[in-house]
Amino acid sequence: MGLRAPSSSEMDMEPGINPGRAPRHLCPPPHEPWFPWLVPLFFMVNMGAFVYTMYVNDCPTATGVGRCVFPFLGRFSFQPLYQNPLLGPSITTLELVGGLEPKLVVNEGQGWRFMSCIWLHAGVIHLLANMLSLLFIGIRLEQEFGFLRIGFLYLLSGFGGSLLSALNLHSAISVGASGALFGLLGAMLSELITNWTIYANKCAALLTLLVIIALNLAVSILPHVDSSAHIGGFLSGFLLGFMLLIRPQFGWVSHKHIPPGYEMKLVKPKHKCYQYLLWITSSVILIIGAGVSSIWVWLKGKETKTKPRSFYGFVYLEGAALIIRQLAINLPNRGLSQLIQIVVGEMLG
Repeated sequence: MGLRAPSSSEMDMEPGINPGRAPRHLCPPPHEPWFPWLVPLFFMVNMGAFVYTMYVNDCPTATGVGRCVFPFLGRFSFQPLYQNPLLGPSITTLELVGGLEPKLVVNEGQGWRFMSCIWLHAGVIHLLANMLSLLFIGIRLEQEFGFLRIGFLYLLSGFGGSLLSALNLHSAISVGASGALFGLLGAMLSELITNWTIYANKCAALLTLLVIIALNLAVSILPHVDSSAHIGGFLSGFLLGFMLLIRPQFGWVSHKHIPPGYEMKLVKPKHKCYQYLLWITSSVILIIGAGVSSIWVWLKGKETKTKPRSFYGFVYLEGAALIIRQLAINLPNRGLSQLIQIVVGEMLG
């Protein structure tokens, strides 16, 4: 997707305003790409996590040397293909090293699995597919926006994918960086929308990106694929992109690059109104979504008669519930007040 180039009139800088000349626009300095180091680091962590998983798996000891795939690899050999056609470890091993098992998260308070699962993979094929996508998508984004924003985007999207996956309370173990990678794809789409003014060939860029997203989402309908993690990661990344990947509108110049004597009323504002609106809307949706998901997982835990322990933020959630119930007592609408108190009372048990 190509960025819009300045026109010939915008290539000149106007150091001052001369009475007989029409003022010319300032040209912002060219963007200097960031050096990508975080995405390659994520790549190495994923590779290392897979090697560690295979070391823990130890197929010859658990299954028998004659039944493992590529037995010459020793304890790093793979499970039989009828157990894992992706050339990887057993399901038991994936659960042991940190795969996402929703019932363990809800009933045992093992909230750390939300993040540990995004570094694990079910096999070599699964790992290579995700790592190629990570390098292809992630490095370009890190060059454009830097390691800090892309790091937050990757991790929060992975968490969002894990959270939606856990809400299904399915019995299968979920692993993989797919949720985080779908978050990067979603962020690319929202970045194109919110930074619409700086792109040339806008429609072509949008169509290309939509085709890429559609092809990747089509994978989610295949059997044994955690579609919830894909959708959760994509939606999280899409909303986060409006917040983290916002860029100045085309033609904006920082004050430090404005020459003395330039008429300030000719300088464009940094962002357009719709960019601020998208930022605020996305923030509200994310906050509400996180709150609703937290309450839903809490209630699911209560259905099993087991209160989640050490789960992310539930101590604060219970405190917030007490405050909400106290505020509800003073509401002028008595019916609404009673409804809120009943809901909060169910949460607190």
